Amino acid sequence: MKRWGITIPLTGVPLAAHEDMVRELPDLGYTDAWSAETAGHDAFTPLVLASQWAPQLRLGTAIVPVYTRGPGLLAMSAATVAELAPGRFVLGIGASSPVIVKNWNAAEFEAPFARSRDTLRFLRSALAGEKVTEEYESFSVSKFRLERPADPPPSIMLAALRPGMLRLAAKEADGAITNWLAASDVPKVRAEIGPDVELAARIFVCPTEDKAAARGLGRMLISSYLTVPVYAAFHEWLGRGDALAPMHEAWAAGDRQKANQVIPDEVVDDLIVHGSLDSCREQVQSYVDNGLTTPIIALLPTGEDPFAHVRGLAPR
Repeated sequence: MKRWGITIPLTGVPLAAHEDMVRELPDLGYTDAWSAETAGHDAFTPLVLASQWAPQLRLGTAIVPVYTRGPGLLAMSAATVAELAPGRFVLGIGASSPVIVKNWNAAEFEAPFARSRDTLRFLRSALAGEKVTEEYESFSVSKFRLERPADPPPSIMLAALRPGMLRLAAKEADGAITNWLAASDVPKVRAEIGPDVELAARIFVCPTEDKAAARGLGRMLISSYLTVPVYAAFHEWLGRGDALAPMHEAWAAGDRQKANQVIPDEVVDDLIVHGSLDSCREQVQSYVDNGLTTPIIALLPTGEDPFAHVRGLAPR
């Protein structure tokens, strides 16, 4: 099945104002609606609403951090959405980043690989309705059982950037979720998980033919995200280490303005889809052509009507 996803809620649009658009998504050709979780809306509430507005859509979180909720609460939240969207909910989990986990949520960001793996294993058991008592490497659980396990239990996908986590996703999860990559990077990621594993990616799309404006916004986003150690390591692995070294140097020196300025145009153009609506749609399709299973469009604001952009980016 060809998948085509959109990130909800849209930037700057009140959550309740999404109803008409979400109801329209299946008729436009969208198959999926995915949420995110940083410092805006939580990941689950928009999907609860979408489950009632458009029962045809598959819904997913990309992603929920494994540190910011206890294991039991994470299982309860997932089971709730899975009950509302039976067979149509994907729980995407991942390590997130020290800023979100430690600075904003007062949790320790320790052993991200182990915590992600252990949370995945716990959720497999808990969401199946089992009573879980287990000493995992990164935490322990005693006698937890969901009172309302969903039937069927939701799929679980794992956020993964580099080979170790990608292979874990391929081996133990129902798929891998990645982020901040170019269409040309997809084959390298795909090679780590094999041909049959679902691979989803959030793709940042700025539908404007004003290259300077798109690149300006893109540079701000790139310097904010790719200076995070896990993303820096990801792009080193992908081969952009030298191209991004001046940005990292300026960022480390505290000069954010220079960090933005020294990001090469070609890096911005690789990582931020921009241009006309037709061009943007074709660029998203190129990710699919290169091996991506599920593109998740993250619409960047341009000052124009975002709902019109959603319609214009629908698959042809």
